[in-house]
Amino acid sequence: MVSQEMTLAGALNASLRRALEDDPKVRISGEDVGRLGGVFRVTDGLQKDFGETRVSDSPLAESGIVGTAIGLALRGYRPVVEIQFDGFVFPAFNQIVTQLAKMHARSLGKVRLPVVVRIPYGGGIGAIEHHSESPEAYFMHTAGLKVVSPATAEDGYWMLRQAIQSDDPVIFFEPKRRYWDKAPVDTSVAPAPLHKARVVRPGTDATLVTYGPTVRVGLEAAAAAAEDGTSLEVVDLRSLSPLDFGTVRASVEKTGRLVVVHEAPVFVGPGAEIAARVQEQCFYHLEAPVLRVGGFHAPYPPSRLEDDYLPGLDRVLDSVDQVLAY
Repeated sequence: MVSQEMTLAGALNASLRRALEDDPKVRISGEDVGRLGGVFRVTDGLQKDFGETRVSDSPLAESGIVGTAIGLALRGYRPVVEIQFDGFVFPAFNQIVTQLAKMHARSLGKVRLPVVVRIPYGGGIGAIEHHSESPEAYFMHTAGLKVVSPATAEDGYWMLRQAIQSDDPVIFFEPKRRYWDKAPVDTSVAPAPLHKARVVRPGTDATLVTYGPTVRVGLEAAAAAAEDGTSLEVVDLRSLSPLDFGTVRASVEKTGRLVVVHEAPVFVGPGAEIAARVQEQCFYHLEAPVLRVGGFHAPYPPSRLEDDYLPGLDRVLDSVDQVLAY
């Protein structure tokens, strides 16, 4: 076992370094990823050690960043591109959903595009709009893309390695307010397959399903509920597309109650798909309606209001109380 304490940002950096060492076809590009090492320093030191050809700064043009990556992938490379902030991805949206996601089907399976698009996402850092958004539902809706989000340093290290090794395009959402959370990382053995959900806290009274930045919120809610004698099971989805619904179903069939938590707006958010599937497949096991806790159907607010916008401990526990009241 090779384990050491890392932040999520440090684990992602170590994962990228390992990928560059292991495969000469890996290329990293994006705005300020080279000399600066990225806004969040995730690529710190990589250009110095691997050179400007393999770790390159791009123009401020997200469509060009992804378009260039598609061209490189067609030539046999494995590009990893960074979109500097979540809200900056939309100039590249056309490239992602009409080219990156479609090429494999368009070529009848003859062409693969092993591109990883890294996107720091979510709120909690006191930033303005376009710097704090959660656009994952757009990409979940697009067939041909894999969509994942780590919640811990260890998952960050391994999931990024697995994403880079994948022959499919992967949208890799990084919860930016967790970049500085420290945890042990075992770099010798992958803890789980890339698209497998994980029960991170067993429980019996109700299930909390979450992912990315709100996994920690779910665990804090479970700890608080335990003080009052309530046992909450917390499921970290890890992968949003494909969705490991089997793990969710097994938990809901055990507890009979479900609360889905995410930062993305509740309206047509990831929780809506999960709630619909649970209603379809777990109807006779449910003891209460499925509730969702998330962002509001409104533009992301000024930083002084983001604590009211983001799903916090009180809102999660209030929903838990509601499902337990049935």
